[in-house]
Amino acid sequence: MSDVGKKRRLKRIMPDGKTLIVPMDHGISYPVRGIQKIDKILEKIDSIVDAVVLHKGVVKNSQYVENMQSALIVHLSGSTIYHKNEKVLVCSVEKAIYLGADAVSIHVNIGSKTECEQLKDAGLVSEICDSYGLPLLAMMYPRGEGVEVNVDTVKHAVRVGYELGADIVKTCYTGSPNSFAEVIEYCEVPVVVAGGSKKNCEELFEEVRGAILAGASGVAIGRNVFQAERPEEMVKDLKRVIHDSITEVNVVYERNMVTNKGR
Repeated sequence: MSDVGKKRRLKRIMPDGKTLIVPMDHGISYPVRGIQKIDKILEKIDSIVDAVVLHKGVVKNSQYVENMQSALIVHLSGSTIYHKNEKVLVCSVEKAIYLGADAVSIHVNIGSKTECEQLKDAGLVSEICDSYGLPLLAMMYPRGEGVEVNVDTVKHAVRVGYELGADIVKTCYTGSPNSFAEVIEYCEVPVVVAGGSKKNCEELFEEVRGAILAGASGVAIGRNVFQAERPEEMVKDLKRVIHDSITEVNVVYERNMVTNKGR
């Protein structure tokens, strides 16, 4: 079977082998600030970012997605803050395709109480994606009671995503380029770094720069984009680091630090 379909879709998400993804799938977890009107954010960041991650209901009700230039990744997993680590499937691959998805994403927490079910779901979704030529972004994290986040556990989580057949793996940054290079070594598909909780611009861009230097293929940053005062400026600066290999972080985040002053 030819994989030309998957290759073409991956090029939309990773045009030069690198990618800037903005996830906005947080609403199921809890009503996070900044995504009340997602279409307004999409209008500001469209065509600057390579892809956005949305849940099916947002896609279905959006007045903007049908004309969006950036790639669409439909998220298949969900959980609320009350059972935040216990991800379940809330959408099918077929539904995502119906909605016009260029890819789908799934979330797996290694070490959670329902890890076995999440692994099973991810493995089956991977096979379905292959049959349709649809790329799979696997969000892989070491999360659960008594589970530490360190180089070894992140490395393990990433490796699981690769072993299950993901085309891109998203995970958390391990704190330094040297440590994250160890993570990259254990994954034969592109790895992107999560933005995590809202942080100041200096810290964010240091992490992004470090991840790229370590060999990461990009970032998937949500709150630090849609909660920014000027999301369009934030993604322009991120794009410079990721696609233009700008390594002088002071130049990149200076403009955004001004907008965040006093916050």
